[in-house]
Order: sequence, then C-alpha cells, then structure tokens
Amino acid sequence: MLFNSFIFIIFLCCVVPIYHFLNRRYRNLFLLGASYLFYGYWDWRFLSLILASTLLDFHVGRAIYHNEDEGRRRFLLFLSVAGNLTILGFFKYYNFFADSFAALASVFGLKLDYAHLNIILPVGISFYTFQTLSYTIDIYRRKLEPTDSFRDFALFVAFFPQLVAGPIERAKHLLPQIEKSPSATAEDFREGLALITIGLFKKVMIGDTCGRIVDQIFADPKLYSSPELMMGLMLFAIQVYADFSGYSSIARGTARFLGIHIMVNFNQPYLSANITELWKRWHISLSSWLRDYVYISLGGNRKGTGRTYFNLLLTMTLCGLWHGAKWTFVFWGFLQGSFLAIHKLILRGKKATLGFTYAGGRSFFVFLCKVVWTHALFLFGLLFFRAQSFSNASYILKEFVFWKSYGFDRQIFTIVFTYYFVTILIDVIEYWTKDHAFLLRLQPAYRTGLYFATLGITFVYLFQARSYPFVYFQF
Repeated sequence: MLFNSFIFIIFLCCVVPIYHFLNRRYRNLFLLGASYLFYGYWDWRFLSLILASTLLDFHVGRAIYHNEDEGRRRFLLFLSVAGNLTILGFFKYYNFFADSFAALASVFGLKLDYAHLNIILPVGISFYTFQTLSYTIDIYRRKLEPTDSFRDFALFVAFFPQLVAGPIERAKHLLPQIEKSPSATAEDFREGLALITIGLFKKVMIGDTCGRIVDQIFADPKLYSSPELMMGLMLFAIQVYADFSGYSSIARGTARFLGIHIMVNFNQPYLSANITELWKRWHISLSSWLRDYVYISLGGNRKGTGRTYFNLLLTMTLCGLWHGAKWTFVFWGFLQGSFLAIHKLILRGKKATLGFTYAGGRSFFVFLCKVVWTHALFLFGLLFFRAQSFSNASYILKEFVFWKSYGFDRQIFTIVFTYYFVTILIDVIEYWTKDHAFLLRLQPAYRTGLYFATLGITFVYLFQARSYPFVYFQF
C-alpha cells in the first residue's frame, strides 16, 4: 500500500476516526490489526516474518532483563541478533552471495547456477529488523526496560506509518507513546496535514518527475551525451532526497494524526558544508543506528587513530550492504567511509563544523564552495549507488572525463536548475523557520489555499500517471 495511492487515502480516512472513537484499551489492538493489514496488502505471507521477529525479541528482551548472569545475557543477545540477521540475510543476501560465489567458481570451471533461488524480498525488512534489534540491544546495555505487553511491542515493530521505510525508531522513544494510546490534538492534526502536504509534493511533483528522466537515462547510458548523463546523475540526487524525505514527512504527518510523534529523518542535508555534517543530516535514523550499534560496538574512536578509520570504513561499508545486495552498493558505502575518514584526518582531532553559520570570518562564498564540494563528493558516490553495474558506472565516468557536448543545451540546464532550486528552497525555508511544517506559519486563508492547490495538483497527477513506489522500499 503506497502512501501516494488512493487506496492508502481510503485506508487512512477509515483508520484515524475509528482509532479516536475507540476506548483507549482497544486502540492499540485495532492499530496493530490495521498495521498488519497495511503490510499484508503487499503479500500477507510476509506477515509471518514480522511476527517471528516480534515473538523472538519480545521474549528474549524479557529474558535478558531478568537474568543477571552475564554469559547467559550474551547468549540471549546472540539469539536475537543471529535470529533476526538470519531472516534478513536469507531473504536479502542469499542470492547475492550465492551468485558471487558461483561467479568465482566459474573461473575454475565449476558451474553452481543451481544455487540461485527465486526469493522475493519482503518490503521494509531491513527497517523493521534494525528497529526490533535495537530493542534487545538496549535492554542488554541496561538502557531500557522491556514492556510487559506483547500487543504494545508488536505495534512498536509494525507501526504502519514508519513500517516499510522508516524512520528506524528506538523503543525508548516510540514505545512509551504507544503504551499511552494517545489522542491527537488539534495542533497534531494541523501539523500532520502540513507535513503530509509537503511530503506528497516532494514525492509526487519532484521525486517522481525526476525519477522518470533518471530511469530513462540510466536504463541505457550509451544513448546519451555527457551533459545528459550529468543531468541524470544530478536529478537522481534530487529524486532520492525528495522521494525519501517526502516519505519521512508523510510518515511523521500520518503518525501525528494518531497523536504519536516520530523522529525527524532528514534535516536539510544538501546545505551541509562537509561530508560529516551531511551524514548527520541524511537518513538520521540509520546513520545514528549504525553509530550506536556498529561503530561504537567496534570501539568507535577509543582504540587509536588507525582503528578509528577502520571502524568508519567498516561501518559505512556495512551501510552500503544494508542498502542492497549488490557490489555497487558495497563500494558506495566504502566510498562514504573513505570520505568520512579523510575528513576526520583533515580535522586532526577537531570536531566537524555543524550548522549553517559563518563564524570565524568565513564569507558566504567560501561557505557556498564547501557546500558545492560536499555535494560533488556525494554525487560521485551516488553514481555507483544508481548505476546498474560497475561497467555502466565506469562508462559514465569516462564520459564525464572525456566530455562530449554538442553545444550549450538550455533545456538540460533549465530542468536541472528548476528541480535543484525548488528542492533547496524548501530546505532553506525549513532552516530559517526551524520548522518542517512551515506551512503553518502562513495566514489561515493562504495556508488553506495552498493546501487545496498542492493536494489538488498532486491528486490530478496521481490520476494521470502511474504511482511510483518509494525508492527505499527496495531496501
């Protein structure tokens, strides 16, 4: 069930009033059923995987908390980690490793094609697996007490606004809200509507329109000139950001309709002046999860300079693997880790500058150059993120180096400039207002008109064009 579909609008219009009409003691049970219906709309068979992870971590979490023997506690944590990663690994990575091994074996004349299986990747499995894993890990670290309600924990795992593409919530933030079965206030509804409106505009009007151009170019790069290939890459940067941040805004707005606040997942990343800052503002729920449960667990920066760089590289390489079962994703993650390690080396122990300030006499021009350079590094990595193969990526890079242009293409420049301008403008407004629901700052009459205009155009667009699934559904 896509957020940008009419079936979801009908679903939401049914769920929200019924939820608030019910007595508090029945709300979470109803919401759990609605969440399972939402997920099962794709394929009801995959509900068994969510239920398996839920049962495992609910009981393991309680066992860890009530057990004082450290060896036993580590064993129980191992059961949780191994169980969840086995499910994730089989459905997401089995064919990746089987095909890679078969390709290696073919070098020695062995044929292992039979090892490939027709496995369907369950939507959102990477997100809810990391979410439920954080629960048992936090209990093991004695940072969280387990819930006694299986119903509430099951809803924490399957909460439909953020089930299939995040944000990856932590139990200490989301679970207490679920346990209260809150009612939405008038302010919740106002802010929720503003977030959904902005999110739909980003997704449908920016992300989907860019995506159609990007898909066409990357389907066969050899048909396009260097400027067109550069346009495809730059529009992909806009697509993936507008698409995913749009989803996150819709998820936050939908949750607000139920009186629940979920975390901000994007915070103007394309205004970042260095790569470290960008990763503190991009996909915040994943980057903070990897920091807390992978980087710090590996030792973080506590075991010397060399180990710090290794931990960064390994963490971000795993980040790439989390995104997809392709070597191009792995290389993309390695690149991000390399950029972060190089930036840390340049800083020489100093903290990275965060926030859009010009302290120390830096001019706006210098700041702008840093933003452009940071974005260029990110674009370079996105080439491997989007390319179908290393051969396609190398071909596009070659076209960039040996630039082939047939004169100034005003249409290409206009398309790229327009989408960048609109996207960055939204970020600048969010930054200056310090509010992701900045539409609420308008006068009621203007705000209402903008709602009708934006939602009307979005709905007309949905009628006329096929709904694009969100980019991160494949992860």
